[in-house]
Amino acid sequence: MEFKTQMEAAKKGIITKEMEIVSGKENIPVQKLVELIAKGEVIIPANIKHKSLSPEGIGRGLRTKINVNLGISGDKADYELEMEKARLAVKFGAEAIMDLSNYGKTNAFRKKLIEFSPAMIGTVPVYDAVGYLEKELCEITARDFLSVIKAHAEEGVDFMTIHAGINKRAVEAFKRTKRLTNIVSRGGALLFAWMEMTGNENPFYEYYDEVLEILREYDVTISLGDALRPGSINDSTDAGQISELIELGNLAKRAWEKDVQVMVEGPGHMAMNEIAANMTLQKKLCHNAPFYVLGPIVTDIAPGYDHITSAIGGAIAAANGADFLCYVTPAEHLRLPDINDVKEGIVASKIAAHAADIAKGIPGAREIDNKMSDARRRVAWEEMFSFAIDPQKAREYFESTPPSDRHTCSMCGKMCAMKTTNMILNGEKIELGGKVE
Repeated sequence: MEFKTQMEAAKKGIITKEMEIVSGKENIPVQKLVELIAKGEVIIPANIKHKSLSPEGIGRGLRTKINVNLGISGDKADYELEMEKARLAVKFGAEAIMDLSNYGKTNAFRKKLIEFSPAMIGTVPVYDAVGYLEKELCEITARDFLSVIKAHAEEGVDFMTIHAGINKRAVEAFKRTKRLTNIVSRGGALLFAWMEMTGNENPFYEYYDEVLEILREYDVTISLGDALRPGSINDSTDAGQISELIELGNLAKRAWEKDVQVMVEGPGHMAMNEIAANMTLQKKLCHNAPFYVLGPIVTDIAPGYDHITSAIGGAIAAANGADFLCYVTPAEHLRLPDINDVKEGIVASKIAAHAADIAKGIPGAREIDNKMSDARRRVAWEEMFSFAIDPQKAREYFESTPPSDRHTCSMCGKMCAMKTTNMILNGEKIELGGKVE
């Protein structure tokens, strides 16, 4: 039997090689995986042209995945630095990389990235439209926008953020709400501006069926962008956000009818007490499609530390049903992140995802924590370093103030609780040496 997409294969009961790989990675029966993909509750973003891809599943019952954003801008067009960020993302086990380049001819960089990356690659075609087409925003036509989607699909992009939900109805809801921070989605703001300047409907909404045909041809997953996500905790869960979310639920069903895989994007900035309810609401309105969240960032006053505010929100979100976390770096709201910012963002997001998997009871999630705890009990430093999310940093911290006794650390020294308890349980005597020289 022939098939175009992972979803079409699943609906026909066909087990693809990508499904077999994901089944092995997730320790889930492949037939169960097929059922979830057929229903749209799990996706495997895997463009047929991305040959270096190591497939990953996103969705119900699977490990929480993380995405790393990178890409050049007009103020810093350093392609090699962005490739270094990509290599770092792969080293730390990020499952996805989004190329958000918005300056110049980016296709050469993107092709190199896709050729290199075992992680799935995502893009936001509307970002690339101005530079790719060499036109002013108001001069770009609906067909122009579709041509950029086609170009990205042909290059091998696995998923694309398409802001199809910000139609004229959603814009009216946004205007009535009078937000504190208005539209903070870059793609959403560009489309809002285009719609207002031209008087036309959102081209991704108006020509949605054509968008789906392009994506289906290459098995590109559509990531339904939240153009009206809240940019401050004041604006969360407002009429604009929810009206767009309702529209995204309808668009998800239309995509599934054409066998196109779907995930839905979510907030944004949001107070902690609203996060769980928003996850439930999204799953309800979007028919249990996988949910991809930026943050949520739980307070607006921590520029320079938004990898922490995001990790707090991301852990809560994923524990309550979000499936995919977009990392946030310390540079958020301030500048294009450097390589150190990227590392801090990745680690914070990995911590959030793993903590959520433990809370969700994902099979096997606790195993590495138990191994770490056993190594700590035995004061086995090399094992501890090997189990750490960032082994290099753990080793550097330990070695920076080395203890006189390698079976302790410089924090507790001879009073190490682990060592003391181990010795007593082994029938040994503790001698601390009460005299201080």
